[in-house]
Amino acid sequence: MSPLSETNHTVDEAPTRSPCCHGHDHLSDHAHSHTHAHSHAEAKPAAAPQKPLNGGERTVFLIAQMDCPTEEALIRKKLSAMPSVQNVQFNLMQRLLTVDHSPLEREAIAQAIRSLGFTAELPKSMPQGGTSAVARKDSHWPLALACAAAVASEIVSFAALPGWIAASLAVLAVIAGGLGTYKKGWVAIRNGNLNINALMSIAVTGALVLGQWPEAAMVMVLFSLAELIEAKSLDRARNAVQKLMQLAPERATVQQPDGTWQDVDAKSVSINAIVRLKPGERIGLDGVVSAGRSSVNQAPITGESLPVDKAPGDSVFAGTINESGAIEYRVTALASDTTLARIIHAVSEAQGSKAPTQRFVDQFARVYTPVVFALAVLVAVLPPLLAGGVWHDWIYKALVLLVIACPCALVISTPVTIVSGLTAAARKGILIKGGSYLERGRKLTWLALDKTGTITHGTPAQTDFDVLADTDINRCRQLAASLAGRSDHPVSQAIARAANADNIAHLPVDEFEALPGRGVQGTIDGKPYSLGNHRLVEELGRCSASLEAKLDTLERAGKTVVLLIGEAGVLALFAVADTVKESSRAAIGDLHALGVRTVMLSGDNSHTAAAIATAVGIDEARGNQLPADKLAAVADAVAKRAADGTAAGMVGDGINDAPALARADIGFAMGAMGADTAIETADVALMDDDLRKIPAFIRLSKATHAVLIQNIVLALGIKAVFFVLALTGAGTLWMAVLADVGASLLVVANGLRLLRR
Repeated sequence: MSPLSETNHTVDEAPTRSPCCHGHDHLSDHAHSHTHAHSHAEAKPAAAPQKPLNGGERTVFLIAQMDCPTEEALIRKKLSAMPSVQNVQFNLMQRLLTVDHSPLEREAIAQAIRSLGFTAELPKSMPQGGTSAVARKDSHWPLALACAAAVASEIVSFAALPGWIAASLAVLAVIAGGLGTYKKGWVAIRNGNLNINALMSIAVTGALVLGQWPEAAMVMVLFSLAELIEAKSLDRARNAVQKLMQLAPERATVQQPDGTWQDVDAKSVSINAIVRLKPGERIGLDGVVSAGRSSVNQAPITGESLPVDKAPGDSVFAGTINESGAIEYRVTALASDTTLARIIHAVSEAQGSKAPTQRFVDQFARVYTPVVFALAVLVAVLPPLLAGGVWHDWIYKALVLLVIACPCALVISTPVTIVSGLTAAARKGILIKGGSYLERGRKLTWLALDKTGTITHGTPAQTDFDVLADTDINRCRQLAASLAGRSDHPVSQAIARAANADNIAHLPVDEFEALPGRGVQGTIDGKPYSLGNHRLVEELGRCSASLEAKLDTLERAGKTVVLLIGEAGVLALFAVADTVKESSRAAIGDLHALGVRTVMLSGDNSHTAAAIATAVGIDEARGNQLPADKLAAVADAVAKRAADGTAAGMVGDGINDAPALARADIGFAMGAMGADTAIETADVALMDDDLRKIPAFIRLSKATHAVLIQNIVLALGIKAVFFVLALTGAGTLWMAVLADVGASLLVVANGLRLLRR
């Protein structure tokens, strides 16, 4: 199981990254090493404990009735009073409660939860990806009966029929539709918690005492109906992640030891097993193609709009679709540790953490409800006592205020919006590790980027070729490729690949010798040849003024030059460079349009860094950057932007970048193709190594912030309007309930709009 699956955040903390960050080693500019580097970001809060404190136990409960912060507050207060409980963590979107507690206290904690009217189940098994779907099967016939009785009570009252008929129908409606609300309200009051169920129970009871029979019935029915609709709306956001789990098929066709093929459970398939895929089948596990060619739709994982061609040696991901050809692949990760599983883990953990706006809203709600409740009591008592007001009228106004005292719409708006944004990003191949990073993205004004593997492909390619002597072109390439093919140096390999692509055959090489730091040499057809750098040419005394000029021009363009040397002198030159990704140019342009200043931090020499930066339009290039230099540059940028409330980011993919990634306000990891630790260690992971995902992330962050503000204004605005209506006597109980639940549904629907981005 991936370490990420064990990560938990307390609900009062921003999510944080693991202390290890992923980077790359520039000791060899083109060689990438994916290992862990332990580095802490001073500006970021510490992560929640990975294990229970003081040698205790950790238990995860499934609570089917835990839908919103109302239930969370009730459970938190109950468990916090228990000495055996060390820490509680809530994931409302998955209905999960994680409790760190003293040994042998699990049943006592479960009993405490049950005493509040909730179920407390211990999940016997978790689906692939680590999330849990809890299906609630509620019978709707009591609510239908309540609706009919409430409407009948209104008709009887309007027709001026005997009052006992309207009263009887109203009581029937309240019992059929509100018995559950009364039970939960009584539990809340008994535990000193003024949640929506307690407030609604008091308001309906007050209306019945005042003889407002039809209104009391309609208020309870509207509230129960709204709760049902709200639960369905929340399920849509909750199920967005569950749908990710359905991407990977449960079965796979695996080759057996005797060579036959058998359809088996994907969870039972081991690493290095060979799996066969037919056209149109969905891939069940991560792997590397071992036979066949096809095109694969990777949109569910990377967000790429077009299918990607796959051949032997290429990686494939669980959850993607094999489109055109039959292929076989070797499994590289268990079902519980595929890229898809890690995405589900990360999004689920992000759902369980609270973003800054949500923490602010929760703190506001804790003050808002008691204040409005106290005001309602004063409204009910003071005017009749001090000003001779009518008790009936002022108590009724107080009951309307009690309904307004519920901050449900305000509280539920933020988690729905954040989860919708996180899920929308995951669908685009952008894995965001928490709501705080999603919110902070809109503040990004400075971004540092590593070069190799980030802006460039990370694999050198031959870019130039020039014959300098009276020799056949193909003969020169054949000689160079023959020598280069015997070397494992990245530059030599680039020359050999270019020749292979043009079907140029290699010649036998005798007396081959590697010349460290200079090149290689050998004998071909009985004649000595060398393939090396500028230093080797000078050592052999073959340099000239004209050659120096050519070398200087190419090196200033950021290219590495290799020369083929024979008995007659320098025969040809080959220029090799790490080529720029086409997506990098577009990404930098988009970042500039969003007001983000870009800086390249590269371990390459200044000439190469400047050439690449110019090619893609980066504002500033800094070459010869050691890890400490990158860290200092990012730390300085973070400090400068902290003063004006903006943020600085870093994009990288290896050990060399780890300290800077950790220090940045937002660390972006490239390297989903082979970087196993990228998803676990980054704040944001770009699943297809496409820098254009960063502008998309910033735009999504801005859209999410806009929706959050809209929801807060809507929720508070509607409350303010009905607060005034209640005090002036123009607001009725059923209007207040309709406005309250209407506001809840409105903010939920507004938050879900992000899923369509």
